[in-house]
Amino acid sequence: MTAPDKSTVTRFAPSPTGFLHIGGARTALFNWCYARHTGGKFVLRIEDTDKARSTPDAIDAIIRDLKWLGIDWEGEPVFQSKRDARHAEVAHELVKAGKAYFCYCSPEELETMRADALAKGEQPRYNRFWRDRDPATAPAGVKPVIRIKAPIEGDSVINDLVQGEVRVANSQLDDMILLRSDGSPTYMHAVVVDDHDMGITHVVRGDDHLNNAFRQKLIFEAMGWSVPEFAHVPLIHGPDGAKLSKRHGAQAAGEFKELGYLPEAVCNYLLRLGWSHGDDEIFTKEQASEWFELTNINAAPSRLDLKKLDHINAHYMKIADDARLTDLVLERVGATDAAHKDRLLKGMHDLKQRAATIVQLASDAQLYLKDTPFEYDEKASHTLHDHDAHHAMHYIYDALARLGADFKDTDIEAALKTIANEKYEGKLAKVMMPFRAALAGTMTSPPIAKAAEVLGQGEVMNRLKYALHWMHDHGHHHH
Repeated sequence: MTAPDKSTVTRFAPSPTGFLHIGGARTALFNWCYARHTGGKFVLRIEDTDKARSTPDAIDAIIRDLKWLGIDWEGEPVFQSKRDARHAEVAHELVKAGKAYFCYCSPEELETMRADALAKGEQPRYNRFWRDRDPATAPAGVKPVIRIKAPIEGDSVINDLVQGEVRVANSQLDDMILLRSDGSPTYMHAVVVDDHDMGITHVVRGDDHLNNAFRQKLIFEAMGWSVPEFAHVPLIHGPDGAKLSKRHGAQAAGEFKELGYLPEAVCNYLLRLGWSHGDDEIFTKEQASEWFELTNINAAPSRLDLKKLDHINAHYMKIADDARLTDLVLERVGATDAAHKDRLLKGMHDLKQRAATIVQLASDAQLYLKDTPFEYDEKASHTLHDHDAHHAMHYIYDALARLGADFKDTDIEAALKTIANEKYEGKLAKVMMPFRAALAGTMTSPPIAKAAEVLGQGEVMNRLKYALHWMHDHGHHHH
């Protein structure tokens, strides 16, 4: 890689009118990875100029979700709304330089222009009435807006790093407003001033902004500022190929946390959506940033596939720290005492091998968190209804009661095998199935002898005793 002649600066610039959308999270990751890749900086800007719709809660939620994903930025977030004076200053500079002008048209006049254009079958837009007029002829008491002088002839071209060369006829661009009559900047103008002042070298964002790029380029050029590189990333689609929406389920990065996914799995999954490196499926964002080039972003939209996310998440669960997973489960199920927590931590290594999400892990963790009496599910109660199971339970109870205080899975297993060999012609299932039903209350669990060791002799004997009582009350053995 050639050394950059000026250090790369990328940015993520969400509007805080709601949660952090997963499309936004992916854009932030692309920017973060590219900054890391080039040894540059990644910065955060909150585009809160829409005062009515931007809320402090939404800002907090976006920052919280970025932090959850492990996406860190340089310095403090920049708030666009605090930079109004600077935005106005640039608009007035453009007027002085003859690149922009005051427009005094009233809303009524603009409405008439619209109607006239539509009647002629043209696009409704401002007819540049004040572009070359002397402001001295302006009506008294009207506060003007400031409009840019857009080129009228020719084409504008953007060499987009993802989309390739994109052209727009300048006749499509209008003399858009930079500064409203109350002195507030338009979004289009504020973005350019901020990108320039923050030294942004690469603008990586959703391709819903591609049309804006042509308008924004006009402002950069009018100011004589260098135009950043653009990379417009396709939006994420649902599994059916339609644009992602509520009916596809989870939309917000925070919802994936609720659904029990680990942040490193969500990052891996989102990076893999629309960007790839050979056949690599599993990689951290740190690894991705070593390989990351903007030109490798796919120009076609990618589809959300939650089965793939489950698969990636299951991988990260298996390698996650047991104490961390224990805390995540306890956060989900509510407070518990030290003994239960200790038990869960000991059992976590086996539990995490089979769960795809923290939600599933929390459900499986009930093995260690519940106390007798507890419910048996349908399959477990079916197992315990069996005539042989009642006898087997007595044998199990006696055999495990005889084991010493050093209650190890190998000894437990040996005792259960002995019963199977002596009483059931070596059919281990005759012993293991009722044992599993009694301890777990369900027929799927981690290796059950190991689980018994984790539960400890006292708790195991409690659960066996309870199962014996339950079988006595529900069984058919006394017919």
